[in-house]
Amino acid sequence: MCASGSARADDATTVLDSVTVSARRGHESSFDSPAAISAVTRETIEAAGPQVNLSESLSRVPGISVLNRQNYAQDLQLSIRGFGARSTFGIRGVRVIIDGIPATMPDGQAQASSIALGSAGRIEVLRGPLALLYGNASGGVVQVFTEDDAVRPTSTYSAAVGPYGLWRIGTKFSTSSPGYGLTVDASWFQTDGWREHSGAERGQLNGRWQTDVTPNLHSSIVFNVLDQPLSLDPGGLTRAQWQADRTQAVAANLLQDARKTVRQTQVGNVNEWRIDSDTSATARLYVGQRDLDNALSTPLAAQQAPTSSGGIVQFSRVYAGAGLLVSRRVRLDDDRSLRLTAGVEADRMRENRQGYIDNAGQQGALKRDERNVVDDRDVFAQAAWDFAAAWTLTVGARHSSVRFRSDDHFITPTNPDDSGAVDYAATDPVAGIAWRLRPELNVYANVGRGFETPTFTELAYRPGATGLNTGLLASHSRHAEIGFKWKPSATHRLDVAAFDIATRDELVVDTNDGGRSTFRNAGRTRRTGIELSYVGQLGDDWRATLSATQLRARYGDTFTSGSGAAAVPVASGNHLPGTPGRSAFAELAWAPRGAWGGFNAAVEAVHTGRIYVDDANSDAAPAATVINLRAGFAQDLRGWRFAELVRLDNAANRHYTGSVIVNEANKRYFEPALPRAWLLSLNARYAFD
Repeated sequence: MCASGSARADDATTVLDSVTVSARRGHESSFDSPAAISAVTRETIEAAGPQVNLSESLSRVPGISVLNRQNYAQDLQLSIRGFGARSTFGIRGVRVIIDGIPATMPDGQAQASSIALGSAGRIEVLRGPLALLYGNASGGVVQVFTEDDAVRPTSTYSAAVGPYGLWRIGTKFSTSSPGYGLTVDASWFQTDGWREHSGAERGQLNGRWQTDVTPNLHSSIVFNVLDQPLSLDPGGLTRAQWQADRTQAVAANLLQDARKTVRQTQVGNVNEWRIDSDTSATARLYVGQRDLDNALSTPLAAQQAPTSSGGIVQFSRVYAGAGLLVSRRVRLDDDRSLRLTAGVEADRMRENRQGYIDNAGQQGALKRDERNVVDDRDVFAQAAWDFAAAWTLTVGARHSSVRFRSDDHFITPTNPDDSGAVDYAATDPVAGIAWRLRPELNVYANVGRGFETPTFTELAYRPGATGLNTGLLASHSRHAEIGFKWKPSATHRLDVAAFDIATRDELVVDTNDGGRSTFRNAGRTRRTGIELSYVGQLGDDWRATLSATQLRARYGDTFTSGSGAAAVPVASGNHLPGTPGRSAFAELAWAPRGAWGGFNAAVEAVHTGRIYVDDANSDAAPAATVINLRAGFAQDLRGWRFAELVRLDNAANRHYTGSVIVNEANKRYFEPALPRAWLLSLNARYAFD
């Protein structure tokens, strides 16, 4: 797991044994959880950057890759053990959950921009077979929990400023007492962008209210508002463009004024009942709305065909869901018990989607009009049996059913009725065994099956035709992992996990042109790898954090990528594009006791391996290692707590690629990373009596 570099030695035991709720759908320490799971604390989130992107703090977590595209119109590129690497925008293949409410739509698509980092108290990342019990597109799970540990009413004011017109301001109020809690966080972020045509604005409001309705019933209401009125899209660069001028935007993106506007509102309710000392139930209900206006860089000439969907995408989406989970503990004797969990979940998304001509950024004639609906219905069960004093067997299964329907309302003599539907279903088992070899050493092994449907965005287009790409199959995968967790002392911990994943009908990018992508199934793929994380207190004042991932992700079949003149053969054994073969994070933090002004400092090293840009492996973004420096101060004055942070990221001014656009038809694969950049942030917190 991961810890804040500023944590003190006397906090180490708490940090090393943080509570998680992700792995087996119940509360247990991360050390006891028989799965690869990592947690990032509030202190780490605050020290990692301006609290805008998940890439700031999750770079220290093994097994996950969060690539910052420096493009807020396309969001981050997030993948876990290679799942989600195909995403041209948004998050695929990974489930995102915020305070118990899904942020992933029923079709398996999520957005990282909806996560309000200013009030996040903890972020958990679950990898491996136990994540499969979360259903469709659960190659991994990212859970975010709103901070609720203010024992007195507390107001917090924050500000951050950096180069290229970057600034962020935020305010937060929180209070927590036995049986009651409230957190409300509002922030505004703005940047001119480092690259041409890459400015962005984003406002967020996030809140969580919780109370004990009765001694046995705890209820919480969570709400989230995202307003992103401006996010310009500079596009990717060819290798020659990247080497000549990393700050330039693509000419087509400038001509068509490629951009995105997003507004989203969501509210949810989670109720937890303690039925008796051994039985509990959790119910959730949520509803939300998301509106999008997205101008692509598709050339005007390519939009004129009768079957073209235009160059501007607009939709208004309403989504909702409900779930019920029941857990019971059956005591067998003093050392053994049986923990049973079962649940049902149902979610629905309905959208009105239109496409229009984009003529130099101006909206033209209607080219697409449809009503889309996706529903999922899931049921799952899990049992954890302590069959001996030091052994636990976990088994479970989940049945998922996902149905897509589309009603075409744009029918002309040259554009036929493209209404249609497609269904996907799977029953996926998991099993695992854990051995508490010694109090300081846990060993585990897990195996399971999972499946992933295409998202509506991936079904939306097919090469040379209109209507849903109903020929796409869901991908199915077999996951296996072994690992151990070792605490040689109260202030040191080492986690190691090795995994092997075999997938058939892998969903991959087929074509990517003008901001529009089509997808296909690619037969068999294989992922093998190893993950390591270490955190330790080195004396009273020093703390070290280390994580590393080695991933070998390859195609297992020969196939043809693309179509027409752009078709290329892909050989068995080629690397999956978009997946770095290696990643690593190292941090050495110094927080001397009694230092003037609460001084603390750290040096970070972040390594990302080579990333292939297409299925043919014709080119790759080179490996890169960047060094980041930070220093902080803290003061207490009459109830106020002041904290200042100075960061220097990419201190050596390394010229490298932050992410790639997979299979981009014009070979504009490369999205440059920031050069050397500074950040100054200020935080003022007042605790009321």
